[in-house]
Amino acid sequence: MTRIGIHDLAVATGHHVLELDDLAERLGVDPAKYHVGIGQDAFSVPAPDEDIVTMGAAAAKEIIDRHGAEGIRTVLFATESGVDQSKAAGVFVHGLLGLPQNVRVVELKQACYGGTAAVQLALGIVARAPRERVLVIAADVARYDVDTAAEPTQGAGAAAMLIAADPDLIEIEPAAGVFTADVDDFWRPNDRSTALVDGRLSVSAYVDAFVGAWDDLAAQGGPAYEDIVRFVHHQPFTKMALKAHRKLTQHVGVPFDESELALGFTYNKQTGNTYTASLWIGLAALLDLDDDLAGERIGLFSYGSGSVGELITGIVQPAYREHRREGRVRELLAARVPLSVDAYRELHAAGAATSEDVERPRVTAAPYRFAGVRGGARRYEATQR
Repeated sequence: MTRIGIHDLAVATGHHVLELDDLAERLGVDPAKYHVGIGQDAFSVPAPDEDIVTMGAAAAKEIIDRHGAEGIRTVLFATESGVDQSKAAGVFVHGLLGLPQNVRVVELKQACYGGTAAVQLALGIVARAPRERVLVIAADVARYDVDTAAEPTQGAGAAAMLIAADPDLIEIEPAAGVFTADVDDFWRPNDRSTALVDGRLSVSAYVDAFVGAWDDLAAQGGPAYEDIVRFVHHQPFTKMALKAHRKLTQHVGVPFDESELALGFTYNKQTGNTYTASLWIGLAALLDLDDDLAGERIGLFSYGSGSVGELITGIVQPAYREHRREGRVRELLAARVPLSVDAYRELHAAGAATSEDVERPRVTAAPYRFAGVRGGARRYEATQR
């Protein structure tokens, strides 16, 4: 049977960063409310000329630079921060990357779960045509109203993955546990640029989806808990993943060990919530920072409010350390330009999508930028010609 999985993985994030210590000082709260209470330290903020397309294209560029475009006949773009109700964000990326025209491009949406849906679709495509490779992109900007409990859980980022046969990083195993429940824990109506959220319900819905997906994975013949050495979760904030994992250990009757999750929190603590990219940025951290995963099984839990959950497992490949991007994400995070709270809130107020013609200032140092809206259409360009 052909092994199929994640051949490569790259990450991108916003140009700016807001330190939660600064937000805590502005709001007059103890910084521990953020560092300990929700498990976050900072969040990325896009520049005026950045969005899901520019971040997604930046992450995907690293994949194409390393592997070329040969065999890529499908691009799947997952997001809940779509820039158009009709045109897939991936079509903009296709043009920026200069991919061949004989490529299908689709956008997927189900809150933060969309990236995992894209991976599953990609696995099916490669299973049918093993010589093909699929480019999966997950990119989002998490925006909430200012002066709300959700404000410190914002963020921005993207992950791009190359799904292929005989993967260098992770072989995805066939069994998967899935769970769906119609829950109004988080949503963003078409007339809003910021999301609505019921915090308490969101936590309980996440926990229910994780436990439900675990039970379904077991019913599908999945591995025992003891056969999974590390778990990576979708992270709206890292404390939510800890709460859910503690509940699962109680459910299956094993001791709770926070170390099974800790390394996977490293990057997300700094980027904030990246919605569809969150799980995969957590996976990047685990692969980058753990040197002892060769041949081991890991669990990956994806959650999208509303709600859909899925738990999959994968085998880390023996030579994964030779193919990971060790140090690359830390460089990206360190290069972000800090914002004052006033500057961040000014960007936040101007961040809503518009169809009116507008030129965006040149700010980002990323490979691609959002130039603005001309003739009612969004325009993108490379930053270096």
